[in-house]
Amino acid sequence: MTAILKSLTDLLRALALVLAAAFAFPALLAQGGRFSDRLDVLTHFTPIWLAGLLLALLVWTLTGRRGRSTPLLVLVGALSALTLMIPELTARQSRGGKIDGESLTVVQFNVWGRNRDPEGTARWILATDPDIIVLEEGFSRSGGITKALAGRYPHRTTCAEPWPCSTMILSRRPPIAEGGLASGVSRARLTGAWATYPAPGGPYTVVGVHYTWPYPAGPQQRMTLRLARVLERFPKDRLIVSGDFNSTPWSFSMRRQDRLFGLERRTRAIASWPAGDFSRLHVASPFPLLAIDQIYAGPAWRTVRVRRGPKLGSDHYPVVLTLAPAT
Repeated sequence: MTAILKSLTDLLRALALVLAAAFAFPALLAQGGRFSDRLDVLTHFTPIWLAGLLLALLVWTLTGRRGRSTPLLVLVGALSALTLMIPELTARQSRGGKIDGESLTVVQFNVWGRNRDPEGTARWILATDPDIIVLEEGFSRSGGITKALAGRYPHRTTCAEPWPCSTMILSRRPPIAEGGLASGVSRARLTGAWATYPAPGGPYTVVGVHYTWPYPAGPQQRMTLRLARVLERFPKDRLIVSGDFNSTPWSFSMRRQDRLFGLERRTRAIASWPAGDFSRLHVASPFPLLAIDQIYAGPAWRTVRVRRGPKLGSDHYPVVLTLAPAT
């Protein structure tokens, strides 16, 4: 029995070392995202690297805490991961306060083309009663959502493309100006829409976009540059930019995007993906891991409240942001 226990302990100790190495190395390589878009892909999975390192530490602890290689790898990898995440987790943002007069609630939601519950999704949106809805993947099975919302949100602005576009802005009030976004080719094609609405404090513009995945590297970064040029058309004070950016805030790409946009990102460390099954293989996660749905707003707005919505029929969670005038 003693020999069996020793063998099992040795096996667990080896497993702890393998886990520590498997998660520490990508966490370290992710620091290369400062100068390489290819290595920056690794930064998006920083919470996974950190969770794996904690698992390795737990397994090592169960083996009697013998050996130095495993805790050393865990320490180095965790420090690397935390240096990527801490700026986002500790970012200062003015929130709260009473709503006195004008306010604006925006729902950002990738409703997923294979939405499992379009009726329930539409019911939740109607119950939330936002002023503006920015949707991505509003086609196929999820197309019933926009139809169900049409009675209360009859005004829809979508992309400037010759074919149906799944990114759209829905509103109660008609916009005083609107347009679609379409530039670039292939994976780097920027698609989205913009609409300007009247309001007591002055008109404001909402821009909705849907980025491609961060892999392969390059197209997503080019989309950021294109969108930054588009945003220069609009007054920044009351501008709102919402979308599924498929990019996390601990990536260097997102940090560069924040600087280029010149707006405050109001969605800080709000994980929105995945929600339930997120593939044809029915792979499920008990909680969201990646913060990829973002909303920016200009300095004339203050954040009253920002929250993640419930799990619905999409592979994303919705994000709800309530804004009020800053003064």
